[in-house]
Amino acid sequence: MADTQWLTQAQYDLLKSELAERIEVKRAEIAKLIDAARQEGDLRENGGYHAARNEQSMNETRIQALQALLENAQVGETPEDDGIVEPGMVVTALVAGREQTFLLGSRDAGGDLGVQVFSSTAPLGAAVLGHKTGDTITYEAPNGREIKVEILEAKPFVG
Repeated sequence: MADTQWLTQAQYDLLKSELAERIEVKRAEIAKLIDAARQEGDLRENGGYHAARNEQSMNETRIQALQALLENAQVGETPEDDGIVEPGMVVTALVAGREQTFLLGSRDAGGDLGVQVFSSTAPLGAAVLGHKTGDTITYEAPNGREIKVEILEAKPFVG
């Protein structure tokens, strides 16, 4: 079962648009490139053909990822400004002594938001989820180290 990811309506719409573009436009463009390369003859040494097939593979992989993300997305609006960390909040924290600011949400939807994005299932995201401004917690990083986190601020994302 895929993980549920939190998305704003705007992020959902943007990803839905990307999916439609990849299915309706990009697929056809790549198919034309493959067909043109096939017309050149010997496929074993045809760089254009192999490049187009590689592009096709990457496009299909992204289509599958987008479909899974959108099927399992929790679409909602920005949460309340109550200082409690939840998806859709921008968190400023001291992480192992360094100040870090990030959005708790979906990495796939974080593209041009101007802030680093952590999933609520990522180690840091899961550690701060449900805590509030002023809390100090520790979590175990993937390398096994205990990391201290002090939440300095948690506010709704305004994009």
